[in-house]
Amino acid sequence: MKFDRLEDTIAAISTPLGKSGIGIVRISGKSALKIADRIFLSKDRKKPSSFKTYTTHYGWIVEDIDKPDSFVDEVILTVMRAPRSYTKEDTVEINCHGGILPLKKTLELVLKNGARLAEPGEFTKRAFLNGRIDLNQAEAVLEVIEAKTELALKAGIKQLKGEFSYRIKNIRKAILDILVKLEANIDFSEEEIGKVNLEEIRNNLEKLISDLAKLLRDAKDAKIFREGLKIVICGRANVGKSSLLNALLREERCIVTPIPGTTRDTIEEIIDIRGLPVRIVDTAGILEPNDLIEKKALQRTKRAILEANLIILVFDGSERLKREDLFLIGKLKRKPILAVINKIDLPQKIEKDKLSKYFNCLVEISAKKLKNIDRLEEKIVQFVYEGKTSDQEPIFIPRIRHIQVLKKILYFIKQAFISIKNKFSLEYITEDLKVALKFLDELLGKNFSEELLERIFTEFCIGK
Repeated sequence: MKFDRLEDTIAAISTPLGKSGIGIVRISGKSALKIADRIFLSKDRKKPSSFKTYTTHYGWIVEDIDKPDSFVDEVILTVMRAPRSYTKEDTVEINCHGGILPLKKTLELVLKNGARLAEPGEFTKRAFLNGRIDLNQAEAVLEVIEAKTELALKAGIKQLKGEFSYRIKNIRKAILDILVKLEANIDFSEEEIGKVNLEEIRNNLEKLISDLAKLLRDAKDAKIFREGLKIVICGRANVGKSSLLNALLREERCIVTPIPGTTRDTIEEIIDIRGLPVRIVDTAGILEPNDLIEKKALQRTKRAILEANLIILVFDGSERLKREDLFLIGKLKRKPILAVINKIDLPQKIEKDKLSKYFNCLVEISAKKLKNIDRLEEKIVQFVYEGKTSDQEPIFIPRIRHIQVLKKILYFIKQAFISIKNKFSLEYITEDLKVALKFLDELLGKNFSEELLERIFTEFCIGK
């Protein structure tokens, strides 16, 4: 979106096309009410431009307001006047029947009468440019839309409410306070204002470094909520890999038989494990392919293992360790592994003492009887939080932009800290802090380029 197009009135269908109860056509801009006047026929013949804000009205969309019989759809129309709307502009939302045709015809009439089709994310972009939300909150809208689990949704809502921005603004204020003290000592003599307390500034910078380092650690944990944890279930044939996938899904997704090699290809599902989105892959237990199909299956298994964040290596507790088990242990030793002994509902023959030499923790389950599946899920969550379950819900889900800018801010604050430690001139310290401040403003959207906004908002759907 070019900045010179901000005066345009925009419109789009804001709900997915298809069969549904209702569908919404949204209009925003200075001509929104005038356009609605030309296409909406209310029961009492009043025009939308006369409606009070936050009111809803029953009527009809018509092709020609002077031809009341030119009906397109029976609708409910809502008026939200500037500045108390999503975009801080005059906004009209038309609730149509949810079929493709009434929505398209209504949008065509809106465009014919003076609006242009909105670009992806343009409504949210206008909310940012008009000052209703900052850039982090704008990005949070996408997190809410794309949330795969309840925890991801909560994190998106927190970011939308401004909790992440509040943290960043506090860091910004602390840097400004330090800069004021430093620049006063540069501009005026010590006799006029007193000597700057470098020890106090050093302590404040140390706290800022700690706060930013924690934000980056939290970002590393929270990143999983967008990308999902990729887990690959491995093991030789017939150890119960498909049964385990079914147990984690709580449904029968895979065919399970006592015949080894039933699964001949990778099977991938997305599941919610205690709020974490997990992409879990069941692999074929093929170590030596016999035909072209098995060769391709083995190639896919190797690719899945290469991309995995965590390997669940499954062993059959009712049998002694076999050559194939030991082969897989050696082959996968460079990947993070969670060792699982399956089939504990059967008499146990597996040599746990041998496995204990390779793995610190063995999770014993019965996938068939759903025994200890909750314990396995707990171990998966602990893996994400590096051995400890996190009770802290994330306040934001970072994008690459957030992590890159936070690292730059941390770098320049560390440089300022080193300068104080080495008793460099105050000018060196202030310059580093000013650069850090510039990046903080970029994070909040106080400084931005058209290219940056284009990159962020093209990820949005049209209509949001």
